[in-house]
Amino acid sequence: MALLLILLVLVLLVFLAATFVSRGNRTRAATQLADAKAEARRLTERLGGQVYNLTGTDEASKQALADAGERLNAAGSQIDQATTVPQVRLAKETAVEGLYYVRAARTAMGMDPGPAIPELDGQRTAGSVTEDRSIDFDGRRIEASPNPTGRTPNYYPGGMVSGRPVPAGWYSEPWWKTALVAGAWGVGSVLLFDALFSGMSGVAYGATGFEGGYGDGYQDGFAAGADQDYYGGGDYSGDFGGGYDSGGYDGGGYDSGGFGDFGGGDFGGGGGFDGGF
Repeated sequence: MALLLILLVLVLLVFLAATFVSRGNRTRAATQLADAKAEARRLTERLGGQVYNLTGTDEASKQALADAGERLNAAGSQIDQATTVPQVRLAKETAVEGLYYVRAARTAMGMDPGPAIPELDGQRTAGSVTEDRSIDFDGRRIEASPNPTGRTPNYYPGGMVSGRPVPAGWYSEPWWKTALVAGAWGVGSVLLFDALFSGMSGVAYGATGFEGGYGDGYQDGFAAGADQDYYGGGDYSGDFGGGYDSGGYDGGGYDSGGFGDFGGGDFGGGGGFDGGF
């Protein structure tokens, strides 16, 4: 009888210990998630403060601000839907990418680009456009430049798209957006990449690096971190010249012209510009 009583006490102690540890882990996970969301929201507020208060003066700056607004909507949606820290990190990455588009718009308008922005995943590996290039591909003229011009109004901050590198720079068209939406590259992408960047300094990996991709681990981690579309659904056509409206931001719809539609939805409360990161 005494032995049975001892066993019952031991089982009870083990149960209480397991319950305590489990509750502690849940509390710690909830705190980490809340902290990560707070940081991501701070970045989206910084992004919103810029998007609401800047008005593009030419095609390049207007397009860059439209792309920044698209990321603002996407980041807000991702934060709201996130249930894990990796998913919040994806939202933070989206907001940081938006800040790069704002920086590009400011540069295109001859303004101070603002404070430094942390690197995006894969940005250093992707490299950047270091010289003007122009090629004929698939019946159209495709150009790349390190600077915004009337012929290259589409900016990309550099990084990995569907596991493959796209160098930072200004382009005549957003040739990477098909893969951004579809999650996979078409068979002609390697040829386009090779023709556009072959021999260019700053894009050292060449076409074989693009064809090989960044590695299966990157794509697996991307899928695990976000069980959702990267930029959501719907069209986007925000008005960025109307100033800040504390009632929220109406994303509208942006039609990329053959490369898919991006963004969508409302994102309330832009907040101010945080000079730090």
